[in-house]
Amino acid sequence: MRSWERAKLRKAAIRYVEHGWHVLPGAYLVGQHAGRHAKERRFDCGEAGCRTVACHPAAYAPSRSPSVVAEWWRVHPYSVLFPTGHAFDVLEVSAALGRAALLGDGFVAARGPVAVAQQKGQADRWFFLVLPGHGLLPELAQQPDVVLHGQGSWVPAAPSPQFGGRVRWELSPETHGWRPAEPYAVQALMLDAIGAGPLAATGPRATWRTAA
Repeated sequence: MRSWERAKLRKAAIRYVEHGWHVLPGAYLVGQHAGRHAKERRFDCGEAGCRTVACHPAAYAPSRSPSVVAEWWRVHPYSVLFPTGHAFDVLEVSAALGRAALLGDGFVAARGPVAVAQQKGQADRWFFLVLPGHGLLPELAQQPDVVLHGQGSWVPAAPSPQFGGRVRWELSPETHGWRPAEPYAVQALMLDAIGAGPLAATGPRATWRTAA
């Protein structure tokens, strides 16, 4: 099982770098959660004495070299992580806001890859891949569950296992030719969803809060 998992993650990581995206190996999930020999599940990065139990990067620098990436996944089933601030930044939002933005009106430029990370005992988190180097609009910056991952940050990538299940693509990279979305077009859809955008003035609309 571990060999099959490693091969699956390795294949995904190589596929990402072949399209010019940087990846980073992350700690992998260990431990059983059921059965007679059950023990606490945690993420293991291989670093002696590491106390971090959640997903986190291993001690490597980001790369987009297929040969380097293939070697990283030769032995361990590392999680695949996207280091942000390279080919794209990531807007991380709640599942309710993510769905509302994805179903929003107009803005063809807003359509780009979208991933979903399942959270154990919590609502899923949605990741919108957007062109790098742009900030959050003030109205979104005030929202506590909206996070912009830029230079120096990272997010887990599909199909990496998390405590609540695997990261999956809601809109795959192929859907839009591996192009990140235009960040302010995505943010405009989110502003509309929370009732703070220009489309909100056209009449009553279901918002992400009432749809949650």
